[in-house]
Amino acid sequence: MTIQQFNKLDTQQANEELTKCCGSSNWVKKMEAARPFESIDQMLEVAQTNWDSCTSEDGLEAFTHHPKIGNLKNLEEKYASTKDWAGNEQAGVKSADHKVLQELAKGNRAYEMKFGYIFIVCATGKSAKEMLTLLKSRLHNHPKEELQIAMGEQHKITNIRINKLIE
Repeated sequence: MTIQQFNKLDTQQANEELTKCCGSSNWVKKMEAARPFESIDQMLEVAQTNWDSCTSEDGLEAFTHHPKIGNLKNLEEKYASTKDWAGNEQAGVKSADHKVLQELAKGNRAYEMKFGYIFIVCATGKSAKEMLTLLKSRLHNHPKEELQIAMGEQHKITNIRINKLIE
């Protein structure tokens, strides 16, 4: 849709579209309140400002709107509204060998046990091996540092999705 079409959506429709981009209800509320946007560039700028003002709790809420990296079955079942976007974002996993997928699953479990949320990475353009390497390296981070990294990755995903939403 165009930015003009997005600006004309009613509140509920706008919230639904924004939630596809980022699952933080606080961020969505701030974005909806900032309409109308003059351009995609302005929307992306406001998205950054609004994300920067979000709390750790907002980030954790946003993370719950993502499938685990490599869990394509979960992607199809639980995340129907964003499965096409997330599926394309995780395209590098689709061609991964079974051993890498098993290691990703194991790493995801370890990550979730350590940090209390799923591994968030902007997967676009990354192979499964690259994501596995990132996951393993980030397992060594301090929880506060890791949350900031994960929130940065969430924002990268949000920007990609805003660009998919607005033509």
